Amino acid sequence: MLDGQSWSRIRAVVDLVVLYMAASAAVFASSTVGTLPGSHWFAAIFPLVMLVIMRARRSPDDRLSGSMLETVAHVIGGVSLGAMLMLAAESIVGESGVGLAVRLWVFSVLYLGIARVTLLSIRRQAVSTEALATPTLIVGAGVVGEHLVKRLASDPGYGLRPVGFVDSDPPPRNGPRSAASVPVLGGLEDLDNAIDQTGARHVILAFSSGSDQALVHKVRRCQERGIEVSLVPRLYESINERATLDHVGGLPILALRPTDPDGWQFVLKHTMDRTVALVALIALAPVMIVIAGAIKLTSPGPVLFRQRRVGRDGRAFDLLKFRSMREDTTGSQFVPTEGCAPGGIEGTDRRTRVGRFLRDSSLDEVPQLINVLRGEMSLVGPRPERPEFVERFSLEVARYEDRHRVKSGITGWAQVNGLRGQTSIADRVEWDNHYIQNWSLGFDLHIIALTITEVLRFRG
Repeated sequence: MLDGQSWSRIRAVVDLVVLYMAASAAVFASSTVGTLPGSHWFAAIFPLVMLVIMRARRSPDDRLSGSMLETVAHVIGGVSLGAMLMLAAESIVGESGVGLAVRLWVFSVLYLGIARVTLLSIRRQAVSTEALATPTLIVGAGVVGEHLVKRLASDPGYGLRPVGFVDSDPPPRNGPRSAASVPVLGGLEDLDNAIDQTGARHVILAFSSGSDQALVHKVRRCQERGIEVSLVPRLYESINERATLDHVGGLPILALRPTDPDGWQFVLKHTMDRTVALVALIALAPVMIVIAGAIKLTSPGPVLFRQRRVGRDGRAFDLLKFRSMREDTTGSQFVPTEGCAPGGIEGTDRRTRVGRFLRDSSLDEVPQLINVLRGEMSLVGPRPERPEFVERFSLEVARYEDRHRVKSGITGWAQVNGLRGQTSIADRVEWDNHYIQNWSLGFDLHIIALTITEVLRFRG
């Protein structure tokens, strides 16, 4: 089992070793260019200072969903602070080691960045195995608890392995809830026994029927036993990354900061969208001419495929793609499987030879840059849907229409998480609404980076 404490100790040891390697490389490079040897003792204590800085700041890889990009940014910020502290110390004692400080910064960012990303990758692979994942109990066997188990079971990369529910008054387990793969091990009073029985090292509170006073007592008991405790907060649908914790006396107050699609940040986003789209269209013009010629020469029909879609505020527009299929002469209407979104190969496979390549490489989506330039779409956002399906999903799926608060995107958070084609519409809504709630320019860049990675691997 690789819990948070074990991971933290391993990371600290690796950080220290890597930082001394970086300091040694910086000293060696400085010696070759004649840097004063008197400043080298600063390099000797730099790794220790950096270790304190990195331990004092919570790392993104401590989070269940921390990304590699966030980890690299965290390293750059920490090393920059350490380098500035070293320069300040040198100025106080009268040393002049700007060159050494720059080299320490460069080597530390490079070495520590690579080490942290490698460690994060290794950890994700390790905790994905049942043997190293942290056994986790869920307090509350209701809808939220069931959903939590589903998410943890579908993505082992979180490193939490559900082993059971604890609930004094669990709801009847019939219908869609019968799919739960973990048992109810008793009521809240049985939590200690359930921990002993399962070897759980993590407990998540997810809306149980127990009183708050009883839950607080159990949280303290878990903390005394060294068990990590997390909770799903009330009104979780309204909480995002911008929420801030404050206090009124001893009472914690969580201030909610909702996303404002009409705010200046989105004006900046849309300006950047159009600028990038224009530059990309100019750069890709030769490629688009070649693709258009290949489509025209290999199959009859128009070069561009136009389809009515619904975007921001429910406004319809014509989404553009390079045509990848032969025209449908049957006039048949595609009906997606219950609970699934449309997309991908609908009905008979009518893809042309050129179309197969365009779809596998995602080059069929390039004309949507024109939609972005027109202001109908964004580079990143929820994928737009056809009007007839919007009408259907608005009735069937909770919070489906929330996606229309922002512009639709060429790529989105749901797509980079594997929800492309005929996949769960409820899951798409969950991921898309998470993106809207937690939107930032950094989040957009993260999604674009993941999209480019998938495209370069020729997703199918």
